[in-house]
Amino acid sequence: MGISNAIPSLLLSILMFGILGNYAQLTSDFYSTTCPNVTVIARGLIEQASRSDVRLTAKVMRLHFHDCFVNGCDGSVLLDAAPADGVEGEKEAFQNAGSLDGFEVVDDIKTALENVCPGVVSCADILAIAAEISVSLAGGPSWDVLLGRRDGRTANRGDAVTALPLGPDSLEILTSKFSVHNLDTTDLVALSGAHTFGRVQCGVITNRLHNFSGGSLTARVNLDDTSPDSFDNDYFKNLQNNRGVIESDQILFSSTGSRTVSLVNRFAENQSEFFRNFARSMIKMGNVRVLTGTEGEIRRDCRRVN
Repeated sequence: MGISNAIPSLLLSILMFGILGNYAQLTSDFYSTTCPNVTVIARGLIEQASRSDVRLTAKVMRLHFHDCFVNGCDGSVLLDAAPADGVEGEKEAFQNAGSLDGFEVVDDIKTALENVCPGVVSCADILAIAAEISVSLAGGPSWDVLLGRRDGRTANRGDAVTALPLGPDSLEILTSKFSVHNLDTTDLVALSGAHTFGRVQCGVITNRLHNFSGGSLTARVNLDDTSPDSFDNDYFKNLQNNRGVIESDQILFSSTGSRTVSLVNRFAENQSEFFRNFARSMIKMGNVRVLTGTEGEIRRDCRRVN
């Protein structure tokens, strides 16, 4: 190979190492010998809990997103406030207070895992595993979950307020909140597609509601009124018809000239394309600022540090 060909190849190798280097810290078989039944145990408990709560899968998926977007995927969203330990509960952040849910099934999974493989599986990994299971159970895609995260020892309510998307966010602000985690426009649109299932409190979307006078701010409406409990591409079809429930969802299609519009059209037309990109983006998001090796800890109780 000539020098002129070798240099571009070397640069490409360096670039790919930089992109995938963080992924290399996590592996899909991380617990193959130390806790081989982790996924089976988690799936059984999520299936059981979802029989009495049709919204559970959406709740669990949201937990993983809200964890990763605040100082990385370290299980900090699960921590209860403990001022004496320097822990500001992210649960009390505006975007989470009174709406973030699904903690009980995470507790159940952790308890079950501690009984069979104590001190092995992190709470951060439980969230990643549970998110994939939840999407799959709701009819969405499956993917190989990369594992090996460790749990953070702190949480920050202020960082949660700053980092998590808000309903009134402009497209520019949304893009910025994603790009800080090296998530691009495709990731923004694909991950927003998780709003194809679940509910939202009316207080978040009053500017999108008609004749709301006197209504309850805590009442919930379906994010996708076509198939509210299924993971599919109806969310994008709703955006095409100006039926996005949250303003920051509809803006993905109403921003004329933005690349987000073509992505919405693409995913609305082809569900398999949406599923492929969603799985890819979930893997990327799941690698945001992870703790590995000797960093952090493996919590015995997901709600408090050891």
